[in-house]
Amino acid sequence: MPSVPPVPQTPVPQTPVPQTPVPETPAPETPAPRPQRIALLSFPGIRAFDVSVITEVWGSDRTLRGVPPFELRRPATDPDTPIPLRGGLSLTPDRPLSWVEDLTPTDLVLVPGIEDPDTDVPTPVLDALRRAHAAGTPVASLCAGAFVLARAGLLDGRRAVTHWHLATTLADRHPAIQVEPDALFVEDTGVWTSAGTAAGIDLCLHLVRTAHGAEAAAAIARAMVTAPFRTGTQAQFIEHPTPRADRDADALADIRAHALAHLDEPHTVATLAARAGMSPRSFARHFQATTGTTPLHWLITQRVAAAQKLLELTDHPLPEVARRAGFGSEVTMRQHFASHLATSPRDYRNAFRHPAGSNPIAR
Repeated sequence: MPSVPPVPQTPVPQTPVPQTPVPETPAPETPAPRPQRIALLSFPGIRAFDVSVITEVWGSDRTLRGVPPFELRRPATDPDTPIPLRGGLSLTPDRPLSWVEDLTPTDLVLVPGIEDPDTDVPTPVLDALRRAHAAGTPVASLCAGAFVLARAGLLDGRRAVTHWHLATTLADRHPAIQVEPDALFVEDTGVWTSAGTAAGIDLCLHLVRTAHGAEAAAAIARAMVTAPFRTGTQAQFIEHPTPRADRDADALADIRAHALAHLDEPHTVATLAARAGMSPRSFARHFQATTGTTPLHWLITQRVAAAQKLLELTDHPLPEVARRAGFGSEVTMRQHFASHLATSPRDYRNAFRHPAGSNPIAR
């Protein structure tokens, strides 16, 4: 039989099936961390200067400079009544005292200094302090505000400090307190106290440094045109320096500036004294008289501060941080962190490390 040729097949066009796009599920936004809440306890008799210091440190928005946001409030027994301050000023409360009860251990309660140690402190204020401390919220006082904490019973069995002029009075009235006559500020189990006036600034900046790191405290200090921290004790302010001491202070300021610029180099009392043109014994004596501390203690404090900043803002390994800060070895740096900060360099970096990409210092 003859073969039959195959019939050509006409291809059937395929109609594409439209695909319905599947909408992408947006990733959930990470909520911004809650600002640290700061309670400035407000009652008649508090000092305008201390109110201003607290407001300057925590009451300005410096987030563009890398400072975290804060929520500063002024709780009082009667939030609708302005509180008179010395010099014709007044303070307007903005929260009832019950607001303090909502604070947590990450927040802070501050007691400004009082004009007179005998100032009548409202009982609800003392009760609010007791409840805050019992809840684990850090409590701090400036200058004679230590007398308020003492009346609340928060300083019994603890170390504390106040203005040097009032130290004896505090010790006599409250013998259960271990009064430190020379310190600029001290902390004892969650309760902070400071010496007079400018030492309140020191404490406020230190509280920022403790909660948010050295760079945040330094940014606030720069805005306030003040040092981010001071070394020494208030003993340096009790006696008036002689004109010779003033001249020595100028010479020693140059030595300190040189040491800060070359922290990675080895320094001893002998080498610093030689640079100042003094004998080691005379140098150490004048250094203590002008700074309130020894050359070695001052140098270690500066190196700890330098290491803190490097740990926060760089990726340098710990041995390199130790070298740049002048400790010589990681072991030595670890020992000084334990004695000065009660932590290790590694734990400090983990706690205060800046987020990736936010580092303003070149690595």
